[in-house]
Order: sequence, then C-alpha cells, then structure tokens
Amino acid sequence: MKRIITLALLCMFSLSTLSACNTMAGAGKDVQKVGEKVEDKAQDCKDGKC
Repeated sequence: MKRIITLALLCMFSLSTLSACNTMAGAGKDVQKVGEKVEDKAQDCKDGKC
C-alpha cells in the first residue's frame, strides 16, 4: 500500500513540474514579444517617427 501511495505522489509531483515548465515557457514567450514591441517602438522614435 505504501508503494502505491508513493508512486501516486511521485506521478502527481512529476505532472505538476512538467506543467510548470510549460507555463514558464509560455510566460517567457510573452515577455519576449513585449520586448520586441518595445524595441520596435524605440527604433521608430530613434528614426523620428514617434
């Protein structure tokens, strides 16, 4: 019985870790997109278009 509980906890921990990785990857992509927009706007202002 202890073995089943241990395996169940291990599976739950593994799934939560994997989903956290996907969440962080998604957040990283969002931050990257915002950075690209800021760079584009800064370049436009540098060229005198803002």
